[in-house]
Amino acid sequence: MKRLIVSCLFLLVAAVGSARAELTIQVTGYVKGASPIAIVPFGWKGGAAPPQRMAAIIGADLHRSGRFQPLADKDLVARPHDAGQVDFGDWRKLDVDSLVVGRLDQLADGRYQAQFQLLDVATGKQLAGYSITSTKANLRQTAHQISDIIYQTLTGERGAFDTHIAYVTVVRGKAGKPTYRLAVADADGYNEQVVYESSQPILSPAWSPDGTRLAYVSFASGRPAVYIQNILTRHTQKVAAYQGLNNAPAFSPDGRRLALTLSKDGNADIYVLDLASKTLHQITHSYAIDTEAAWMPDGKSLVFTSDRGGSPQLYQIGVGPAGATGQARRLTFDGNYNARAAVSPDGKKVAMIHGAQGAFRIAVLDLAQGYLQVLTDSRLDESPSFSPNGSMIIYASQRGGRGVLRVVSVDGRVHQSLSLRGGDVREPAWSPFKN
Repeated sequence: MKRLIVSCLFLLVAAVGSARAELTIQVTGYVKGASPIAIVPFGWKGGAAPPQRMAAIIGADLHRSGRFQPLADKDLVARPHDAGQVDFGDWRKLDVDSLVVGRLDQLADGRYQAQFQLLDVATGKQLAGYSITSTKANLRQTAHQISDIIYQTLTGERGAFDTHIAYVTVVRGKAGKPTYRLAVADADGYNEQVVYESSQPILSPAWSPDGTRLAYVSFASGRPAVYIQNILTRHTQKVAAYQGLNNAPAFSPDGRRLALTLSKDGNADIYVLDLASKTLHQITHSYAIDTEAAWMPDGKSLVFTSDRGGSPQLYQIGVGPAGATGQARRLTFDGNYNARAAVSPDGKKVAMIHGAQGAFRIAVLDLAQGYLQVLTDSRLDESPSFSPNGSMIIYASQRGGRGVLRVVSVDGRVHQSLSLRGGDVREPAWSPFKN
C-alpha cells in the first residue's frame, strides 16, 4: 500500500470564512452498462461515529460520474476492511467488478489516516492502495481524492471529484431586495464558501489556471467593472473599468492575460489585457457585437460570439503578443443562435448555448468533425463550463421559476441537478485541476 501525505493547497475554509449553504444534488441519468462496484463502509475504532462517512462520499462521487453503479449498502455480503479479510467468491456471486475496502484511524497527534484498497473481484488482485494522512476538516476532500484515484485506475481518465465550482447566488430579503453572492463549493455542492457579496449584480466568474483567483464582473459602483480576487488572500484588484461595457473576463492558459469584452470606443469588441504590464490589445474590429471570448488551450486563439453574420454565432481568431493574427473564422452553422463558448481542456470540443425553435439548450461541437450534438432538452440553459477532465459540463438552467445548476456528460447520457434552497443559483464555472 502506498503512502500519500496530503497537504491542503486549496485552503478555502480558512481563506473565505464560514459556510453559508449547500447545494443539493440529484442524479437523473446513467450510462448504460455502468460498472458495478462495491464500496464497503470504512472501519473505525473510535467510540463515537466516524467524523466522515468516507465510503458514502466515495460512492456518491462515482455514482455521479455515471460510469459506476455502487452496490447498495444493504446488499453487501460482508464488511471487510482489508484485502486479507475478503472472500472473493462471495463477491463474485454479486457480479460486481471492483471492491473498495478501507479503514479510518485517528493518530496520536490528532490527525487522521485513511487507508483503502481497490480490488479486482474477478482476479482477486489489488489495483490500487494508498494511506492518506489528513485532518478532520479535510476528510471530505480526502474522500474525493480517493474517488479520483479509483476513477483514474479503472477508467484511465483523471478524476475531477477533488475540484471546485464557482457560481453566483441571488437571495431576496423580506423587502424583495436581492443579495448577490459569488460562492465557491466542492464539485459535489458541499462546503459552500462566499467569496464576495453585493447588493448589485455579479456576472461571469472565471477561474485562473492555478485555481487561486477568480475574475468576475461587478456592478457595485453602479456600472460594470472587472475585478480579480485571490480567494486565498482575499486581495481584490479592479482591472477594467472603462466607459461602457466591461464584461466576460477569461484568463489565458498561462494566467498572464485576460480576454475581455469592452465597448470603450463605442462598439463591443474583444480585447486582451496583459495583467503585468496593463497593456491592452484590441483583437476584433467589427461593426457587430463581439463578446464572450474563450481561450483555446494553446493560448494562441480565442473562440467568441459575434452577430456579424446576422445572428449570434461562434468564431475563432488567432491571438499574438500584439493583437490578432489573421481573420476570424466562423465555427457554427447549425441553428440561428450559438453563443457563450466553453472550450474543452483538450481543445477538441466547444460547448455552447444553442438556440432553435425558441429553446436555448447546451450543445457541443466536435471541431475536427464539425458535428454539433445537443445535450439537453430544457428551454432556457446558459453558461456552460467543462469539468477539468472534459467529461462533464456544468451549466445554469431554470426549474420551477428558480435558477438551478445542472451537469451533463459530454455524450448527453448522464444528467445531474444542483439547487440551492431559498434562492437562485447561476453563472457556474468549474475550477481547473490542482497542481
